[in-house]
Amino acid sequence: MVGPSQPGPSGGGFVRDGVWHSVPRRDVPTAPAEALLLVDVQTAFLTGPDAVPDAPGLAARLGLLLERARAAGAVVVHLRNDGETGAPDEPGKPGWELRLPVRASAREVVVSKESDDGFDGTGLGALLDGHGVRSVVIAGVLSEMCVAATARGALDHGLRVVLPHDTHTTYGLDELPPAVVSKVAEHALGSDPEFVASAATVAFGAPGGGR
Repeated sequence: MVGPSQPGPSGGGFVRDGVWHSVPRRDVPTAPAEALLLVDVQTAFLTGPDAVPDAPGLAARLGLLLERARAAGAVVVHLRNDGETGAPDEPGKPGWELRLPVRASAREVVVSKESDDGFDGTGLGALLDGHGVRSVVIAGVLSEMCVAATARGALDHGLRVVLPHDTHTTYGLDELPPAVVSKVAEHALGSDPEFVASAATVAFGAPGGGR
């Protein structure tokens, strides 16, 4: 049984069968990140009756993160899920549209995907390699699905991964509230990502130190 999150030795985690399982967490990332990956920040998930919890607050935090990444000259990738026919995020449907504005440029692009992992079957890895990106911030929805899968894809690609807790979310699962599902998703990623409590502590920089 998974219980509600509570303070633990490293500042985050959950209780399973009466035992505390910690989620590694830092107050501040060790170094600036060179890219921001926004995962499935689409109308289907952030508006209407089926929106994720605190969708307006999440959108505001993601917007601030996006502006800071742009200002620092970091690479920005909007990952957009192409849902199946009849799905809320089916291509061409209103729910498929990105919720945050895109400033199309060499360093800000949209990458379409059909699976949870943004690196699977896309040119994302080659795109980041082409810019010399070695570290990424990952944010968006849903915590235990596309956010977690893309984080694993980034780690498998040899990238440093920063995951701010307040810029990813999901729905509740059975009797588990959304906040617990999100924290369990973080825990399942192990100790390789850098987990930080707030996106406000995340710094960005241009790949290779350029602007």
